[in-house]
Amino acid sequence: MAILKIARMGHPVLLQKAHPVEDPTAPEIKRLVEDMIETMLDAGGVGLAAPQVHVSLRLFVFHLPASRIEGEDAIALAPHAVINPEFTPLDESQRLGWEGCLSIPGLRAAVPRFPRIRYVGFGTDGQGFERDAAGFHAVIVQHEYDHLDGILYMMRMTDFSMMGFNEELARFPPSLPADGV
Repeated sequence: MAILKIARMGHPVLLQKAHPVEDPTAPEIKRLVEDMIETMLDAGGVGLAAPQVHVSLRLFVFHLPASRIEGEDAIALAPHAVINPEFTPLDESQRLGWEGCLSIPGLRAAVPRFPRIRYVGFGTDGQGFERDAAGFHAVIVQHEYDHLDGILYMMRMTDFSMMGFNEELARFPPSLPADGV
């Protein structure tokens, strides 16, 4: 396994629509997934999309640490891949939540996201799956999915006053609206 270089905002690979993975079981895909998981964990992230490591393919890895789960139905998820994903909102309303990105180090912003989604994809074993997600789990999937379409979280923002450097936001935390966007 290897730590991969993470593309930062401004690199063209982050603005391109990624290509579908033809064979999720291919050895090079399994190796890429392993390297991406190692890179994500090393960088302290919870998700990482292939375009973020300079590979324009429709796959991402993520995990849901026990320390970040919300609600009674949420469960921690070990690091794994989602290949050729699609998602559908289960609720049309959106809510603001704080997001950061390994490709935009040091910054956070309030981004509108669907609070509940259903997503489908394939694992490296080639098996398809379908999963419902809510809260932080849903946010991670939407954030990483956006990377596959060349969308950075800043492009989803509705209020640029709700953006700042991590250190400043820790000292002067702004409040998010309680009723969504």
